[in-house]
Amino acid sequence: MSASSSGPALAPCPCGRRDRNGLLLPYAQCCGRYVDDFEHTPAPDAESLMRSRYTAFVRERADYLLATWHVSTRPATLDFEPGVKWLGLDVRTHSPRDADHAEVEFVARQRGRSGAAVRLHERSRFVREPDGELNRWYYLDGDLR
Repeated sequence: MSASSSGPALAPCPCGRRDRNGLLLPYAQCCGRYVDDFEHTPAPDAESLMRSRYTAFVRERADYLLATWHVSTRPATLDFEPGVKWLGLDVRTHSPRDADHAEVEFVARQRGRSGAAVRLHERSRFVREPDGELNRWYYLDGDLR
């Protein structure tokens, strides 16, 4: 069955995460559970949050991106560049600093409207904070490489 006939939940997750057998995880079993149910299912670690944020960029889910951006650095609004096609994600490292701080280095590739390919290489910082009964990871900021 092709991804298009199986529906978006069964299509491979845009983040590219694979299972133990090397098969791409379906969206619903990967980032979909965080992106589509943020209120009840927070990402369990900084890498999962980073991957789900990449997926949210691919799917143009500004609501999720803003909700997972730390309040101290969150923009008021978020716009998507028309015509951008996301091509893939490569997570280079996931480095927990302590129980509530971590860094993730990644390269995300995209092609703009002009057809030019762009690589976004960033070391992102994440923080985990209590939110009611849950602890949530938030994107804090990052350094472009």
